[in-house]
Amino acid sequence: MGGASGSQRQFGEGPLARASALIYTLLVVEVLLLVTTAPGLVALVLLDRDASNIPLAAACAVPFGPALSAALYALRHRGRDLADLRPGAAFWRGYRLNVRGALLVWVPWLAWLTIVAVNLSHLAAAGVPVWWAVLLALVAAAATLAEVNALVITSLFSFRAADVVRLAVSHLVRTPGVTLATACLVVVAAGVTVAASELVLALLGSVLAAALLRTSGPMIAAIRREFIA
Repeated sequence: MGGASGSQRQFGEGPLARASALIYTLLVVEVLLLVTTAPGLVALVLLDRDASNIPLAAACAVPFGPALSAALYALRHRGRDLADLRPGAAFWRGYRLNVRGALLVWVPWLAWLTIVAVNLSHLAAAGVPVWWAVLLALVAAAATLAEVNALVITSLFSFRAADVVRLAVSHLVRTPGVTLATACLVVVAAGVTVAASELVLALLGSVLAAALLRTSGPMIAAIRREFIA
């Protein structure tokens, strides 16, 4: 009897409790994501989908980088005990710790993507050959995948911005499974935005962040093994 009771799970350790803790964490992180991106998100939703608004759209997206970084931090450090769930505190701690690092990798990428998008939207007027447009699109896609890696790395580790970028780019090749999974998430995010709106994508923000954290596991483990352990 004593052995049987000793082997029983403690309250809060069962699958239902773990699922409840995860759902609660996702909901809190989602609310905080919406709060921290609200000014840019509202303006972005109100903008017409016109090429002339591309720079404005990029400016509206600036708050998204630090917010997503904080969400990744909070989900990475989330508690498993139902009696000790504090995802809100983890989110704000991640925001304070990572806002500078996130902006250092997020803003240059937004600026580069803006330049590419403006060029691609004026191909006919500029007389740019098709092969150049394809090359620009491929470079933008690679930069986006590297940016996602960089955001994950700067959210979870304390490296200089130059080292974050170097690690992000190198792991595109070193962890091809992560790169493929990230590409799928980017395609899903782009599809949701095109088919619905930026608001719908924002409402799925915490779920996408959790998926990104999970698919980035091999890269996170490799960096921890090489530089932390």
